[in-house]
Amino acid sequence: MELQLKKISRQAIPAAIAKAQHYRNLNEPGEAESICRDILMVDALNQDAVRQLGLALTEQFTGGERDAYNEAESVFRALSDPYERLYYTGLLRERRAKAEMRAGHAAVMVAALLQEALKLFAEAEKIRPPGNDEALLRWNRCVRLIQSRPELEWLAGRAP
Repeated sequence: MELQLKKISRQAIPAAIAKAQHYRNLNEPGEAESICRDILMVDALNQDAVRQLGLALTEQFTGGERDAYNEAESVFRALSDPYERLYYTGLLRERRAKAEMRAGHAAVMVAALLQEALKLFAEAEKIRPPGNDEALLRWNRCVRLIQSRPELEWLAGRAP
């Protein structure tokens, strides 16, 4: 038997998007990632699949060298909406910082990532749609995370 990926139908895309979200909700980002890749094989510009794939990749971060950080960054760059590109790239930095913190990486690296996330969330805030405060919520989480660790707060306070 030849091992070959099979393409889903375009009609199945909405249900597949829902299934990917379901697997992410079940904390099974690898399953969601696979489904998103199947969708993107059929519709390479599907923004829901792009968004879900990027999120699924970030949910698998461990702080190790094998994390798909560069791929996730590339995926989020494929978002067509400028607000979403900024917001999700900020989320990428935040999630990488958290993974590196869990893995015991140097505080200077974690603080730098959180500072980058804060900058991206601040830019996203400027162009956010009315009533959308997601960037503010993520900003506040990053600030609280920095404030919870004296070494992060000191390093973040030294930024230019």
